[in-house]
Amino acid sequence: MITPHQIRGLLESRPFKPFRICLSDGAHYDITNHDMAFVGRNTVEIGLNLDADGFAEYFARCSILHITRLEDLPEPAAV
Repeated sequence: MITPHQIRGLLESRPFKPFRICLSDGAHYDITNHDMAFVGRNTVEIGLNLDADGFAEYFARCSILHITRLEDLPEPAAV
């Protein structure tokens, strides 16, 4: 079972590493920076469709009970 502490730990890690939140209905959300998500006791609010300044157009509210796994996203290759 995923806990709010696990999600917050990923968001607060330094350096930040992008990760994916996978839900029981098959949906997933890629968290590409630590400011995209806000963790509550039972839900995670995820900012979506970020503009160039990092402002979200809208939010998805995900019940932590429906999060099935957290996956690391591949980091971009250094050029």
